[in-house]
Amino acid sequence: MYSKVTSGGVLGVEGLLIQVETDINDGLPMFHMVGFLSACVKEAGERVRTALKNSGFQIPPKKITINLSPADIRKEGTAYDLPIAIGIMVSMGLIPNDKIENTLIMGELGLDGRINAVSGILPVVHHAVKQGITRCLVPAENAEEAALIRNIEVIPLRTLSEAESYLNEKAVIEPAFVDVEALLDQEDMGELGDFADIKGQEILKRGMEIAAAGMHNILMTGAAGSGKSMIAKCLPTILPRLTFEESIDITKIYSVAGLLKKGQAMITKRPFRAPHHTVSAIALTGGGAIPKPGEISLSHNGVLFLDELPEFGRNVLEVMRQPLEDREVTIARIQGKYIYPAGFMLVAARNPCPCGMYPDLNKCTCTCRQIRQYNARLSRPLLDRIDINVNVRRIDCSDLLEDKRAETSAEIRERVLAAQNIQKERYRSESINFNSQLDGKRTKQYISLGRAEQELVREAFEHTELSARGYNRVLKIARTIADLAGSIGIHEEHLKEALFFRYQNLTEETEGNMQYKGMKGGDRYGV
Repeated sequence: MYSKVTSGGVLGVEGLLIQVETDINDGLPMFHMVGFLSACVKEAGERVRTALKNSGFQIPPKKITINLSPADIRKEGTAYDLPIAIGIMVSMGLIPNDKIENTLIMGELGLDGRINAVSGILPVVHHAVKQGITRCLVPAENAEEAALIRNIEVIPLRTLSEAESYLNEKAVIEPAFVDVEALLDQEDMGELGDFADIKGQEILKRGMEIAAAGMHNILMTGAAGSGKSMIAKCLPTILPRLTFEESIDITKIYSVAGLLKKGQAMITKRPFRAPHHTVSAIALTGGGAIPKPGEISLSHNGVLFLDELPEFGRNVLEVMRQPLEDREVTIARIQGKYIYPAGFMLVAARNPCPCGMYPDLNKCTCTCRQIRQYNARLSRPLLDRIDINVNVRRIDCSDLLEDKRAETSAEIRERVLAAQNIQKERYRSESINFNSQLDGKRTKQYISLGRAEQELVREAFEHTELSARGYNRVLKIARTIADLAGSIGIHEEHLKEALFFRYQNLTEETEGNMQYKGMKGGDRYGV
């Protein structure tokens, strides 16, 4: 007898439906599985046979053929155990065929018939709803995760016997329910600190505010102990809360990577990933024999913090160039192409020299050659993709002793949220949300300069190493600064501040050429 059960798999971070076809016929007793299967899927045969036996269901001594369709897509993981078992039971006549119509089934089987949790439930259920599936049977541990998707009935199952009883209407199981709004309101930023705890560093705080408002990449250069890591960890506290759509996108990535904690149905905080500088290129971008998302994709809609940037391997840093531009990671394998989202905000920090004490010549022990070699580890194409640069000064003792009230993260977040709302309204007809996502064509469409502003940019082009990419990034930073100020147009003060934050970390001769027209930012900050 023939049966077909709908299951699902993951390609990249997107789900796809897999049809589990079962045929039981007379012939030499055997259990044969086909359909471009990985080793762990091929092993499902032994798990399923033993689980059925230990659950009280005897498999007949006949030829059993299992096909996972479409056959040109490689099948990975253990989520096909339960649908294979259900398909065999339908073919044996133990479950009516109409009971599995329009139903998605996923789960791993233990030898005792227990149904264990699997990775990647959320993207599969999300895709299944779009295909018209109205019910899904999943492991109880994955039920809350699957219930995040609306318009589908999620049935939590614990054992194979329970699945058979439910499908034969011998038992009633209440569908899982998750209060999404309550989950999103559970945001807890307490462990990340607050901007009010940071003494001094007003220029750095301003740079972080601009970066957060437009989701611009930012690089901090300063001596050891000047507060770079501390303020980076506080950055998520001034970013707006996740929307439901953003949360689903992030949760899908973490579900595929198997990083959802037990009892955690949804990612409700913006990711903050800080890999060590010994991280490999594959761990950063994703990939492997069985491709998985890397740190870049795990930072989607959040922050990727790279401390001690020059200490990362050159090849590791260079692989970030494409994701920074395209906002996605593409991994090619023989069995297919995997695309992972990479809409992250890069926050990087570095010391000015190997010992970290330059420009204090009384403490710095590095030679000029060592400093040049240290900074040469970062290629110009990579630095050109970082919008904002901030030179971080050592904190004065007077700043530490001063009992002056500083702005809290909540106060800064209000301005950031207002600026982002302006951007979302401006780009409501586009596929982007922030100024940093503007490409060349859209930059020309949405950003225009007056005569005085054009003259200022022309002088900057003549006196600095401003490239075509750098020119567009200056315009995008200036647009964000204008949005923070609530200005419809971009004025000279916005461009000056944009040029100041764009070129703080360039060579000494470039920095010296930028002292005209207030680009050093002295008038604004009193430094």
